[in-house]
Amino acid sequence: MSANDHPDRPRERVFNAPPMALLIAVSMPLLFMVQLGLPDGGLAMAFAPIDLQQGRYGGLLTSMLLHGGWTHVIMNAVAALAFGAPVARLLDVRWGPTLFLLFYVGCGVLAALGYGLIHWGGIQPMVGASGAVFGLIGAATRLMGGHGQVLALSDGRVIKAAIAWMAVNAVVGLIGYVPGAAGAGIAWEAHAVGFVAGILAVGPLARLAKRG
Repeated sequence: MSANDHPDRPRERVFNAPPMALLIAVSMPLLFMVQLGLPDGGLAMAFAPIDLQQGRYGGLLTSMLLHGGWTHVIMNAVAALAFGAPVARLLDVRWGPTLFLLFYVGCGVLAALGYGLIHWGGIQPMVGASGAVFGLIGAATRLMGGHGQVLALSDGRVIKAAIAWMAVNAVVGLIGYVPGAAGAGIAWEAHAVGFVAGILAVGPLARLAKRG
């Protein structure tokens, strides 16, 4: 007997992604299409560590809007949707979307800042939302228990997952290349900083949401 034989039975939505996670994911390919139309391919909005030394800080934010290629865009968009969903559901309060956006942007800015401090004075530009996405991954790592509960940092599941993610990040960093990104390197240090920011900030974030 099919579901159609029960007309009074409520139907579940096939796609149930929270709006904010979906918005972030969809914005990436749209912004990349705009980037492709820029005269310099968006290079002026990229971030290089030397910018900190010279007092230019705008790239900490604008570099998140850029990507190195379609593969880079798709990977980040899929990850943002998958790992942003549990974070968005955690923030299911009236001002949750604002909290989600501030969290996402904050992780991205801290990731770029960490990369800049590690490579102080470097001139190699960095683009991509990967640092912010790894912030979502870090937060989602502590939401594995479900039911809107944030697991403790000392929880064995959190520790194992964090080690696994950092191991993958280290391997990718050693490879030093992202497919489809025109030979661009991987800012694995930014990934690590974004992950740490996310895994630490999700606790206070959840408390803010409960107050809301």
